[in-house]
Amino acid sequence: MQDSAKRKIVAYWLLAGVFMIIVQVLLGGITRLTGSGLSITEWKPIMGALPPLNEKEWNTAFDGYKQIAQYKYLNSHFELSDFKFIFFWEWFHRLWARALGVVFAIGFIYFLLKKYFDKQMVIPFIILFILGGLQGLIGWIMVASGLNDTNLYVNHIKLAMHFMAALLLLCYTLWFALQLLVPEEKRITNNRFRNFTIIAIVILCVQLVYGAFMAGLKAAMAAATWPTINGMLIPDNLMAQSFINHPINVHFMHRELAYILFTIIMFWFGAATKAASFKPGNLLKQARWWPFILVWTQVILGIVTVLSAPKIIFGKFGQFEILAELHQLVAMFLLVAMVINLYLVKPARQ
Repeated sequence: MQDSAKRKIVAYWLLAGVFMIIVQVLLGGITRLTGSGLSITEWKPIMGALPPLNEKEWNTAFDGYKQIAQYKYLNSHFELSDFKFIFFWEWFHRLWARALGVVFAIGFIYFLLKKYFDKQMVIPFIILFILGGLQGLIGWIMVASGLNDTNLYVNHIKLAMHFMAALLLLCYTLWFALQLLVPEEKRITNNRFRNFTIIAIVILCVQLVYGAFMAGLKAAMAAATWPTINGMLIPDNLMAQSFINHPINVHFMHRELAYILFTIIMFWFGAATKAASFKPGNLLKQARWWPFILVWTQVILGIVTVLSAPKIIFGKFGQFEILAELHQLVAMFLLVAMVINLYLVKPARQ
């Protein structure tokens, strides 16, 4: 088999990993929206793959949950059947993470034995596995922040760290696949437009952090109105409150960043159209449309999601939860689209 064919197969395997990471992030969103994230109070990387198998094991797991603040002050009405519901989502989220690790490990061993890798792939793969391991560790640190007698939920800053670490793993895997898949002649060289794309991605990442803050602080429920925030364009006491820890301020920042990002991507699209016209046959001409379409979709979804936010958390999967998951999914697609566009614009050699 030719080296080019081998590289393409490895790239498809990496893209399968990208898909699995996206599903994993969505499962994380479901565990958060259903209040399931603290249902498993132990970290058992190997044995934790099996759920409780009998009534005694279920009661033992439930007793562990009863020791934390979330049960005592929020879910003390739970019966075992309620606990099983939230346990399932957290268990499935962890199981998918294990499956992701297995897919990468088995694929790596197979391609290594079949000599599909070249020397340039060694260091990227080492980095890839380190990022995967760190993601699992950060996930447990996040969960542990809620396993106490005072916090009802995990710490929202650690939630954001877990979310962004997952997106870093996603983008790194995608970039690695693009290096193996995209022919050099399909890329363009334009330092100015490349820098513009990097700036747009940085602002998008800040917005994603604030999206995680919104989720962790349940900030959508604090202001289920639009275009105002509870009747105000600028909330009262804005400068007297934290822009990281206060739900209304976080909500305000998330909205303002959305308007800024939308405007930037509109200008970016114009610049992309101009940059793509200088070289026939480049992929940027097609790829530039995806951020344009996705940012419009994301803004509309964001507004509808906020307007559908309930005043209290029901712990079930209803209209708000579905919209919130779609909002998160489109955010990931937008990041993926921007990363692909960045790859298609290589830096000019000095």
